[in-house]
Amino acid sequence: MSRSSRDLLRLSRQLSRQCPRRTAGPRRTPPHPSTAPARTVASYTAPYQASAVSVLQSNVDPSSDEFRENERLMGEAMARLEKLTQAAQAGGSAKARQKHIERKKMLPRDRVTALIDPGTTFMELSPLAGHELYPEADVPAGAIITGVGVVEGVTCVIVANDSTVKGGTYYPITVKKHLRAQEVAKENKLPCIYLVDSGGANLPHQSDVFPDREHFGRIFYNQARMSSQGIPQVSVVMGLCTAGGAYVPAMSDENIIVEKQGHIFLAGPPLVKAATGEEVSAEELGGGALHTSVSGVSDYLAVDDAHAIVLARRCISNLNWPHKVAPPAETYAEPLYPESELLGIASTNLRKPLPIHEVIARIVDGSHFAEFKRDFGTTLVTGFAQIYGHKVGIVANNGILFGSSSQKGAHFIELCAQRGIPLVFLQNISGFMVGAQAEREGIAKHGAKLVTAVACADVPKFTVVVGGS
Repeated sequence: MSRSSRDLLRLSRQLSRQCPRRTAGPRRTPPHPSTAPARTVASYTAPYQASAVSVLQSNVDPSSDEFRENERLMGEAMARLEKLTQAAQAGGSAKARQKHIERKKMLPRDRVTALIDPGTTFMELSPLAGHELYPEADVPAGAIITGVGVVEGVTCVIVANDSTVKGGTYYPITVKKHLRAQEVAKENKLPCIYLVDSGGANLPHQSDVFPDREHFGRIFYNQARMSSQGIPQVSVVMGLCTAGGAYVPAMSDENIIVEKQGHIFLAGPPLVKAATGEEVSAEELGGGALHTSVSGVSDYLAVDDAHAIVLARRCISNLNWPHKVAPPAETYAEPLYPESELLGIASTNLRKPLPIHEVIARIVDGSHFAEFKRDFGTTLVTGFAQIYGHKVGIVANNGILFGSSSQKGAHFIELCAQRGIPLVFLQNISGFMVGAQAEREGIAKHGAKLVTAVACADVPKFTVVVGGS
């Protein structure tokens, strides 16, 4: 037996003699020291003896001069840190914040607070990034707020531009902080929510923002990779979203834009005029109405920041995240309107249009329907609902299929497939649009994308023929 083993055995015996013998239950006898492995001695120590050995004893004297001096100095350091943190959380100057509020926009941190579930906390990442980093400018929190919060019971990574700091433009540290948040999301498979309000790259620093592998373009790479891995990407455009930054909402799985406040374009009106001579307003060039009804870049139109936050929370509630076969809700609400009225809504004349929203209102729980891309491709109605407590995606015909409605249908079906949500088709269609204009708009290609999406969606599908087919 080694010397260390003999010392350990001696200590164990001394402790055993000092502690009262247990009377309840037989005690297991350890093997003979000469035959037992060296490490088995401690394993036979009684639990109460092991606890006594593992309790740490403190020799700190809180009344000593050294303790009090350390306490004073550390208290001062913590006070300085708290002051810096409060300054960073305040964001831009008082003038910039006031201007932000006058535009009827919520302050960036108020947006985050409204987004997360009530009573939960926001774990901020890199809160002091950018502190005294740039001699020519103060960039509190790196002009961007990142962190982890709970939205509709789902743990998410939240990235919010702070437009009160240099218009929310991207400094090198802003890019680094944004990428770090995406890294956390990717490693932990957390959905990402981007609250976009940025003027793009900070021009004096653009040489340090664009060229490298870990610079601005990596943001879009990460978005694409996470989306392909099934990690949801949701954007809320609450202000400017220009140049390369326009790809953040465009590459998201779902995105929301605030009416007459959010703008998405690759080049703003001044640059458009300089490059092409065209004079156009920001709203005409990339406003919410355009992108939700014409281009299809955005999926939901909000009237203000508060409405946009509500829509974002609804998007998260429809994620079915993490993916699982969830049991139906124990209770469910009956439709607000009797299903018997369907007989009066439908017509035996198959050429007569069927008000499909009226049909949906009579078959889904509580008549609640979260419509997707309501103002785009209106001849196809898509959205999330529940039937007897089961979450479903509804795809309903509302006329002839155009290229835009085919794009919309393919997008929605892919979302449901990605999230494992069953599909319910309410079928009433005479076919795709024909003619020279339809062909110029690529109806064959867009129709093929819709067919492909249906074929590749590996989720349960139910079809109800509600009219012609």
